Amino acid sequence: MTDAVTSSPSNEFMGHPKGLYICFFTEMWERFSFYGMKALLFLYLIKYHLFTDEHGYNLIGAYGALVYAMPVLGGLLADRYLGMRKAVIFGACLLVLGHFGMAYEGFKASKVDGVLIQDTQALQVFYFSLALIIVGVGFLKPNISTIVGKLYTKNDPRRDSGFTIFYAGINFGAWLASIVCAYLGETYGWKYGFGLAGIGMIAGLLVFILGQKHLEGHAEASDPKILSIKTAGIPLEQWIYFGGFVSVFGVWALIQTHSLFLTLGSLLPPASPVILFLHSISLVLIAGMVWFVRKHCTKVERDQMIALTMIILAGLLFFSLYEQTYGSWVAFSDRVMDRNILGLTWSAGQLTSMGALFIFILAPFFAWLWPYLESKKLNPSTPLKMALGLGFASLSFVVLSLGINSSAENTLISVWVLIGAYFVLEIGEMILSPISLSAVTQLSVKKVVSVMMGAWFLGTSYSEILAAEFNKLSAIETDGGIVKDLTSAITTYDELFIFSAEIGFAAALFFLIITPFMKKLMHGVK
Repeated sequence: MTDAVTSSPSNEFMGHPKGLYICFFTEMWERFSFYGMKALLFLYLIKYHLFTDEHGYNLIGAYGALVYAMPVLGGLLADRYLGMRKAVIFGACLLVLGHFGMAYEGFKASKVDGVLIQDTQALQVFYFSLALIIVGVGFLKPNISTIVGKLYTKNDPRRDSGFTIFYAGINFGAWLASIVCAYLGETYGWKYGFGLAGIGMIAGLLVFILGQKHLEGHAEASDPKILSIKTAGIPLEQWIYFGGFVSVFGVWALIQTHSLFLTLGSLLPPASPVILFLHSISLVLIAGMVWFVRKHCTKVERDQMIALTMIILAGLLFFSLYEQTYGSWVAFSDRVMDRNILGLTWSAGQLTSMGALFIFILAPFFAWLWPYLESKKLNPSTPLKMALGLGFASLSFVVLSLGINSSAENTLISVWVLIGAYFVLEIGEMILSPISLSAVTQLSVKKVVSVMMGAWFLGTSYSEILAAEFNKLSAIETDGGIVKDLTSAITTYDELFIFSAEIGFAAALFFLIITPFMKKLMHGVK
C-alpha cells in the first residue's frame, strides 16, 4: 500500500497537486508571521528591554528550542486523534493570538543610578504571547509538512521538487516579513512590526480554511469516531483543544526560566529547565520509538528508521550553525557593519531577509536540478546531500572570517561580506533542508510519520540550544546594543566564526564517511 494516492489531472496545477499550493500559501503566511517577529526579537530584547547579550541569546535559544520541540506532541495528537487539518487550524488560531499579543510593548526599560528598570507587566504579556506562538507552532508545523508528503506516492519523482516548491513558500514569507516587519518595527515602533506579523497569520489561516478541499482527504483524522467519545460529558476533541490551551500556561512559566541554570550533580553540566524539558521529551520519544521499531517494524523498516535518525542528526548540526543568523549574525551586522547597499541603509533586522531571498532565487534551480540529475543517474544520495549541506554551512563562516580579516583595522565591515556568507549558507540549506524533510516522509513507517516529522523538529530544537551556546561565545558588553570597543568586538565575532567553520567542516566530513553505510540502511529509498 502506498502512503498517498496520485492526484488526478483535474486536481493538479503546473504538474503538482493543487493541495501543494494551499500548503505553500498557508505556510508562506505562517512563516511571514513567525520570521517577521523573529527578525525583531533579539534587537527588541537588547534595545527596548535592555537585556544583556547573554540573556538575549538564552531567550531566543529557549524560545526556538520550545518552538521546535512542541511539534512532537502536536504530531502525536494529529496522528492518533485530531487529524492534520484540525491540528493546523487550531495551531493557527493560537498563533494569531500570540502575534497580536506581541504588539503590546509597555514602557521602554532604562537604568536609574545603575539599576535596571523594566516594565514587568509588559514582559509577562510578552512571555505569554511567546507561549501562545510556541504551542501554536507545535500543532501547525509538523502537520502542514506531512500533508505535503501525503500528496505524493512514496517514489513519485515529483516529490523532492514538490518539497522544494513548498520550501520556497516558507522562504518567500520569511523574506517579505524580514523586510517589512523589521522596517516598521525598527523605524516606527516595535508594536507595528509585531502587529503586522499577526495580520500575516490571519491570512494564512484563511487560505487554509478556504482551500482545504484540495487536500484530497489526506489531512483527516484516521478514526473520526474517537473524537466524539465523551468524558465527563465533553467530547475528546474538545478535551484536546482545552489541553492545548492549558499547556500554554505551562510554557509561559517555562520560557521565563531561559537564564536559570540548575546543577543536578557534580558530573553533569548545569542545565536550564528548558533543556531538562527537551531531555524528558527526547527520552519518552526514544523509548517509544525503540519499542515501536522492535515490535512493529520489519528489518527493512528498522534500517530505514535508523537512517532517518542519522538524517535528523545532520539537520541538528546544520541548524546549530544556521540559527546563528538570528543571533550573532544580527548582532554582528547591527554593531560592526556598514549596512549601506547601493545608497540605502538597511537595518540589521532587514538583512536577515537575505537568507530567504537567496532561497527563493535558488529554489527554481534546485527544483529543476534534482529531476535532471536523476534522469542522468547523477543525483546525489540523501546522505551525500547532508554532507554537502554541512560543508556549505561551514564555508559561509569562512566567508565571514575572510571578510573580517581583509578589512582595514578599526573600520566597519562591508555588508557585502554578510551577503556573500548568506548566499553560501543558503546553498547548503537548499541541499539539506527540503531533502531531509522529504526523507522523513519517505523513510518513516506510515503509522508514525507525523511523530517522526516532530522528531525532526525536536532535533532542530536542540540546534537552537546549541546555537545559543555558540552565540554566547560572542557576547559582549554594550550600552543598549551600542558597542564600546569596535576592534575588540570584531575580534570576538571572528573567533566565533572560525570555531563555527571548524564544527561545520568536521560534521560534513563525518557524514561523507558514513554515506555508503546510510545508503545501505535506506534500502533503495532515494
